Amino acid sequence: MPKWKVRPEGSNWGEFGEDDQLGRMNLLTARRRIAAIREAREGIAFCLSLPLDYPGGPGQTPSRMPPRSEPTRRPSGELNCSYPFSKLNPKFKDIVSDDKFTICMQYSTHWDALTHWGQEFDADGDGVAEPVYYNGHAAKDYVLGPDQQGETADRKMFSRRLGLDTLAVACAQGRGVLVDLYSIFGEAPEAVGYDQLMKAFERQKVVVEPGDFLCLYTGWADLVMNMKGSPDPARLKNACVALDGGDSALLKWISDSGIVAICADNEGVEHLRSVASGVGGHTALPLHELCLFKLGVFLGEMWHFGEIASWLRAHERNRFLLTAPPLRMPGCVGSPTVPVGTV
Repeated sequence: MPKWKVRPEGSNWGEFGEDDQLGRMNLLTARRRIAAIREAREGIAFCLSLPLDYPGGPGQTPSRMPPRSEPTRRPSGELNCSYPFSKLNPKFKDIVSDDKFTICMQYSTHWDALTHWGQEFDADGDGVAEPVYYNGHAAKDYVLGPDQQGETADRKMFSRRLGLDTLAVACAQGRGVLVDLYSIFGEAPEAVGYDQLMKAFERQKVVVEPGDFLCLYTGWADLVMNMKGSPDPARLKNACVALDGGDSALLKWISDSGIVAICADNEGVEHLRSVASGVGGHTALPLHELCLFKLGVFLGEMWHFGEIASWLRAHERNRFLLTAPPLRMPGCVGSPTVPVGTV
C-alpha cells in the first residue's frame, strides 16, 4: 500500500519511488561521482571532522553529551586494559587493550538522517495530522515514539527505515563545492539569505550542479578547535553566519538546485533563532523541514573546513572530492562521520 495519499506542498515524495529512503541522494549517479573524482588532482587529503569529543562539555545541545570511554571486561570481570596474557598462560608475553564508547551520535561532526526531522502532517488524507517523515513514512509504523518505548519481536531498533545505514550503503562520496562565507562575513552572527549567498557564489566563481554536496565554511568550527575542548557557549551561540531558513528565495533555490546535501561547519546549518522566536511560522526550522522532511536533502553539521578552505582559496578553487560515509548502524537517526576532502 502507498505510504501516503497527500504529500506536502513543495516536496518530492514519490519521485524516486514509493519506497525510497535516499531522497535527493539518488541524483548522485556514477557519472557525477566520476566527475567528483576528477577534482582530486593533487592527491592531497584533508580531514574535515572535529575530534569526536569536541566541542567539549555538555555541548551546544544539552541533550547531547560528550562520549564516554572505558575498557571492556573479560569473562572474569577484569578490565581489558593492558591485560597480560601471562595470567592465562605464563608462556605468553602479550598484553591486550580493548575499549567501548558511549556516544551521542550528533554530538560532534555528524550527518542528520531523514528521520531526524519530521512533521505532524495529514499524509493519509483522513483529516487528522499524524507524525510522519520523508516520503510518507509514518512514525507509528517506522520510528518509535514517546509512547512506544523499548523493543518488540518485530522492532529491533529505534528507526526501522530512513536510518543513516541507507546512506552508508549508498556510499556518501561525490563532489564537494565549498563557499567561503567566513572570508566575507568574518565572525558576524548574520543569517545569510539567497541574495547574499548568490553574491558569494559570484564573487568566488562558485558553480553548484545537481548531485553536488554544498559545503558552507563559516569559521564556527575553527572557534571550537581554538577553545580546545573548553567551549564558551555564549560566544559560540553568537558567532559566525548561518543560512536564513526563513528566506523563501533561498528555500526555492535549494529546491531547484539539485544538491544532495548541505554540509556546514556550524551547529545547525540554518540560523537557530527560529526555535526561540517562531519566525518559521508552522515550523521551528524551515530549512530542516524543507531538506529532511520534504526533499530528502541530507544535512551535515559541525564539520571542519578551515584547512581545506585555506588551500582552496590559495589555489583559486572551490571543488573537491568528498568522501563522508556515516556509520553503518541500522536505524540511527544521526551518525558521526569523519569526512575526507581530496584536492
